[in-house]
This record gives sequence, C-alpha cells and structure tokens, in this order.
Amino acid sequence: MGLPKRPLSPSSSSYSPQPLTKRPTMDPTKTYIALGCEGSANKLGIGIIKHTPTETLVLSNLRHTFNSPPGTGFLPKDTAIHHRTHFAPLALAALREAALSPADIDCICFTQGPGMGAPLTSVAVGARTLALLWDKPLVGVNHCVGHIEMGRTITGADNPVVLYVSGGNSQVIAYAEQRYRIFGETLDIAVGNCLDRFARTLEIPNDPAPGYNIEQLAKKGKKLLDLPYTVKGMDCSFSGILAAADLLAAQMKEGKADFDAADLCFTLQETMYAMLVEITERAMAHVGSNQVLIVGGVGCNERLQEMMGMMAKERGGSVFATDERFCIDNGIMIAHAGLLAYKTGYRTDLKDSMCTQRFRTDEVFVEWRD
Repeated sequence: MGLPKRPLSPSSSSYSPQPLTKRPTMDPTKTYIALGCEGSANKLGIGIIKHTPTETLVLSNLRHTFNSPPGTGFLPKDTAIHHRTHFAPLALAALREAALSPADIDCICFTQGPGMGAPLTSVAVGARTLALLWDKPLVGVNHCVGHIEMGRTITGADNPVVLYVSGGNSQVIAYAEQRYRIFGETLDIAVGNCLDRFARTLEIPNDPAPGYNIEQLAKKGKKLLDLPYTVKGMDCSFSGILAAADLLAAQMKEGKADFDAADLCFTLQETMYAMLVEITERAMAHVGSNQVLIVGGVGCNERLQEMMGMMAKERGGSVFATDERFCIDNGIMIAHAGLLAYKTGYRTDLKDSMCTQRFRTDEVFVEWRD
C-alpha cells in the first residue's frame, strides 16, 4: 500500500508509551469475560463483554454523562469529579445487569489514552481498585482502537477504511501489517470539538449532546453560506472554519444578517463533512477498499452517514456505522478491545498503568489481526 515500514515489535519503546507485558496466548476454545472502563471525556462508561469461541456477547453497557450548562464546556476537574462520584455505582449496576459476580470476570480493561488527563486518571484509579480488590489482571486500551474494534464487530465490516471522528480526534485510518495506520488527520482541533465549541457560541444546550442539537437545527437550514474549506493533502483544519462561523454568528446576534442559527448549523455541517468525505475517498482509492467504517461520537450524525454513503455508492462500495450505543464513548468498546489483547497474552502491570493524553492509534501492536 506504499506505507512506510515501521517497527512491529510489541515491546518497541517507540510504540508503547505504557508498555504491555506479554504472556502466552490464552486458550481460544474457552470463554472469557472482561469489564471495560471508559472515561476519556465527559462520558463515564462501564461495560461487560463475553467472548466465546464462536460469538461476542454484550452483557451490559452502561453510561453516565456529565453535562455542563448551555454556553459552557466541561472542565477537566469537574468531569473528573463526576467520574469519581459515579464510578462505583455504575460498576455495580453493570455487574447486576450482566447477572455476574466479580469472580466471573477475567480481566479489567480501562482507557489508557488519548483523552483528558483528569478524567482518564479518575477512571484508571477506579480500574486499578477493581483489579486489586478482585485480584484480576489489568489491560490498558487505546481509546481509538476500542472504537475501531467495536465498530468492526458490530457492523461486520471486513477490512474497511476507518473514519474516526469524535470530540478529540479526527483521523482516516487503514489497517496494514498489524497496525492501524493513520492516513490523514486534523491539523488543529477535531471535528467534534469544532461542533461543541460552536454550540457554545450559539448557547445550544449540551444535553443530550451539543453535536446532536446542532444536527437537529441543521435539518431546518436552507442557506449554504461561505466558510473556509481547508483540506491539505490528507489532512484537515477546522479552527479557521470555527473562527469564520463565530463571526457569522456575531453578525446574526447583532441583527445584521439575513440568515439564522439553523442556516449556520447547516453550513457548518455541510462544509466539514464534505472535507471528511474527500479525504476518506482519497484513502479508499489508495488502499483499494470499497468499505468505509465511521466510528466515534460524530459518527452518529445522519447527514455525515448520508454524504459518505453517496460517495461510497458511486465507488460501488458501502458505509458501515453504529448507533449511539456503540458510536458514543462507552465501556463495552474498551472491554472488547482489551479482551482481544488479553487473549493474545497482553497485560498491563500496575506500575505501567498510568494514563497518557497522547496515545496515537498507530502505536498499538494489533496482534489479534492477521
């Protein structure tokens, strides 16, 4: 695929910011159960998953969201307090829903990065506590890989080009030689962050999610305004779009515009999603794939799915996406990706279980895939 060769050793220091200890591969004929803990942003998720030799079963997938008032964002310290407050009750509720006891769990998986430092650390402390209390091994998981593996399992996508779009990440990814290779990404802020910040500008409620509320407003928009369209090779830039949209919003609030908030939301979506479709199509052409898998919180957006679907159809391909249960940050995706690593023999020693805000997708050695 014309990709640069990179070290493939799972113990390579350049690829393991938090090293995993390698042990013998587990027996593939047995059943394993993992509890996953996610808290990289404002959503605390606890999920329990079961892998049998023939199927993957979701036993529980609970989530509790921290929402700040309209016009504000969620601060790391406040989000961390929220996660610490709700971690234990949510973990116990997940066990009850799955009808399991701690003795039934084989490993505790947790998001090790990327994400916001304080919330990540709060959930990591909770995961370590469970591991020590229940005498279970820990498995640190890359948040992005969790999204990808859950998306692949739920949709059945074989070997797609992945568009990963969320509040903190925007990447176009394809698998090669046991790595998820990044073809293109944002050069500044992520697409979800752009939507969240524009929601603050318009003082749109954060409940259930700023991006969702923008999507509903955009459906009423009729005017397509001029915004910067910034694609640089395989990369995108969203900060200039946000600045331009903020200026238009200021004009609207001053009564100096012939457009409304719905038109602004419509324009913002159309411009940003067209950029994402362009770089995704370029990656598909490069690797010869006709499948696109959209993951991450922004992947729930129906307009993005529609635009991507039109592009894929023209190429004789198809688009795969999940609903909000698996698209938005959740614990089950961490349990799933962690259990895949656990079964191939990987563990995270307690001394190596610190979190890192910068944990790139292509730093993970994906031994469970051919």
